[in-house]
Amino acid sequence: MTKYRSQRIAFTLITLFLLLTAGCATVNLDSHVAETAEQALEFASSERDPATAQRYLLRIANDFQDRDNHTAARQILRSDQLSNTSGDIANQKRLLAMAGAVELQDSEWARELTAQMSPDQFLSYPSDVIGRAAELQARTFALTDDHLSAAMSLMLLSQTDSQSDPREVHSQIWHYLKAIPIQKLNEASANAIGFEEQGWLELASTLRSRDAGLDEQGRLIRSWQNNWPGHPAAQILPMELSLLADLATSRPERIVLALPLQGSLASAGRAIRDGFLAAYYSDESVDRDQTDIRILDTSTKPFIALYDELAEQRIDLIVGPLEKDALAGLSAMNTLAVPVLGLNYLPAGNRVPDGLYQYGLSSEDEARQIADQLASQGLQQVLALIPSGEWGDRVEQALLQRMAQNDGKILEIERFFPEDNFRSVTADLLGVTTSRQRAIQVERTIGMNVEFEPRRRQDAEAIVLVAEPMIARQFNPLFAFYFAGDLPVYSPSIVYEGTPDPARDRDLNQVVFTDIPWVLAQDNALRAQAEQNLSGTRGQLGRLFAMGADAWQLSKRLPLLRQIEDAAIEGQTGTLSMTPNGVIHRQQLWAQFRSGSPALTPELNERETREETLRGGQEGALNL
Repeated sequence: MTKYRSQRIAFTLITLFLLLTAGCATVNLDSHVAETAEQALEFASSERDPATAQRYLLRIANDFQDRDNHTAARQILRSDQLSNTSGDIANQKRLLAMAGAVELQDSEWARELTAQMSPDQFLSYPSDVIGRAAELQARTFALTDDHLSAAMSLMLLSQTDSQSDPREVHSQIWHYLKAIPIQKLNEASANAIGFEEQGWLELASTLRSRDAGLDEQGRLIRSWQNNWPGHPAAQILPMELSLLADLATSRPERIVLALPLQGSLASAGRAIRDGFLAAYYSDESVDRDQTDIRILDTSTKPFIALYDELAEQRIDLIVGPLEKDALAGLSAMNTLAVPVLGLNYLPAGNRVPDGLYQYGLSSEDEARQIADQLASQGLQQVLALIPSGEWGDRVEQALLQRMAQNDGKILEIERFFPEDNFRSVTADLLGVTTSRQRAIQVERTIGMNVEFEPRRRQDAEAIVLVAEPMIARQFNPLFAFYFAGDLPVYSPSIVYEGTPDPARDRDLNQVVFTDIPWVLAQDNALRAQAEQNLSGTRGQLGRLFAMGADAWQLSKRLPLLRQIEDAAIEGQTGTLSMTPNGVIHRQQLWAQFRSGSPALTPELNERETREETLRGGQEGALNL
């Protein structure tokens, strides 16, 4: 019995010893799968061989990335246990780290990775991963705003890797070259060595240094190709430049301008027509022997019937209709036989047929631009005054959605009719009515009069005022009367009639508003020429005239805008860009009423441009 007990005790002691010393033995890491980064680091720390531990950590980091858990992978890749690596392990770590930094958009991590990295670094990788390594390296450089090194990395790739798609690589090189500041680009071009590098930088400098129009850009590209016939990009142009080079020869030659020229929309239709033709005749790139423009009155019969007739003819493009319901009639089609640049927007929920483009003076665009401007200045809690009706509903919805996207909040919205008591509407908006009601309730409760001074709500940081000039001139002074004179006021273009009127617009002083370049820009050659020869170039009709002028510019560039994500036109109605489904968006200018007259606010326009760049919408944009 005693012997048996002794054997059991000995067995227990041996087992206990093995358990106690297990931590000193090599852990089998080949088959271990960690659930967390902390667990992986703990297991790796028990491995005696540093190289084995590092390979294990890289395998686990790769597993985390495959599962889209890039935060856990980053924790491993930036740990002390992987601070000293060499050879293949260092290369593998760098590859995973670049993938993680790009996925997480971690610019600080990217700067650490690129601090000792040269554009040819990716060449140390095996041939089967060299393309992936170059792509990640370029994206990591771009994350630090070193777009030149990003482009150089891919230039080297195009010379060394026959497995990569040259059109795709060249397009990506061009994307990075566009984002390089022009001064830095010119300096790099002057100091470039090597045939490929010199050719790329000369191409970029040539196109970026000149304020060239569409046809001139196409000529410059073809001239560069002739001067660099053996260059890889001359043989296979980036997609964007290929489109530019071919666009002049593929622009529509037979255009129908379909507008209402009778009835309630006749004045609007005529203003758009005049703007379109004025831009056409002032366009020196037009071959008037080849271009034919027909004007069609859409008020004579339903537009869908007119479209069916035009579809049977040799027409390249229809510009119009202006009426929203006429445009909606096209939704029943899957594909338009003749492309249409509609001068309005489809109602929400309508399907968009292939071949339909939508452009107009969208109030929703202006509401979104106001929300973005508020966000750029850190104004997160606002009050809003918006007219009642369907138009106001659309403005309200667009404002609410973009405010929410920007993490902002509309504390209160007051809808009004022109015949309302604006003093009551303003008091309700600012919370003064509620403040008075509380005082009345206190008096009733205690049974005696109390000395009371009403107060506005204190959580608001700005006011969005959506109103026509006559109404806005009444609301703006009421804000000060009801203790809100310190709150900034923002408005869409509806607040300004379009012609300076200091005597009447003094009541709008300090109101900040957005409007189109046609109205606000100081120097405008087309506007100056139109004012000498035509009427209806100012006010609301002037905005429609500008819309017609931009419709002409858009008609030449629709395929390019649709196929190149960051292409943009500096137009009369704003900076124009296109969504993948053919909707034109506009970015307008900002001004403020000072002494009764609108004055451009460069600081606001510059701030919004910076914010748009940070959102990725304008970086490297191709201005057409």
